[in-house]
Amino acid sequence: MDFQAIHDRLRVLRAPGLLGSDEPRPADPKDKHSKGRAGDPFLLVDAQKLVDFLVVCRDDARLSFEILADLSATDPSKDAADLWINVNLLSVRHKHRLAIKCTLAKQQARMPSSVRAYRAAQWAERECGEMFGIEFTGHPDPRNILLPDDWIGAPLRKDYEFPKEYHGISCV
Repeated sequence: MDFQAIHDRLRVLRAPGLLGSDEPRPADPKDKHSKGRAGDPFLLVDAQKLVDFLVVCRDDARLSFEILADLSATDPSKDAADLWINVNLLSVRHKHRLAIKCTLAKQQARMPSSVRAYRAAQWAERECGEMFGIEFTGHPDPRNILLPDDWIGAPLRKDYEFPKEYHGISCV
């Protein structure tokens, strides 16, 4: 199934939280500021409804996305108000992939954990939690896996200012 067929199927199923889609496009020659958009097509989904959306993707026989291949976050810029949550699904049975993007306000970076839909989300959510300051409500084990427990801040946010030292150890 190609991207458009997957999108159409999810619209027919009225998948919770589906907001729209975006596909690669060339730059507009009439607009000198247009850079176009490269990369994979993706579906835009409401972050608060992502778990229910993923359950539909997993359980529908025609979609059958058995594998959550990746869940990560991106901070597009220091001045951006939102973080991007990026999810990639894979169907081995049907040999198709799906990219999903959610936006999440930096000031209230909280969303439900996707572990209920895919157990593989546990480690990725833990990493996103500590690196981007996102709280995944309902996560079964939200401990840090990369940083010390008393680390302050979210190092992968573009507005993060690294400390000069940590417990007497230079960080510069």
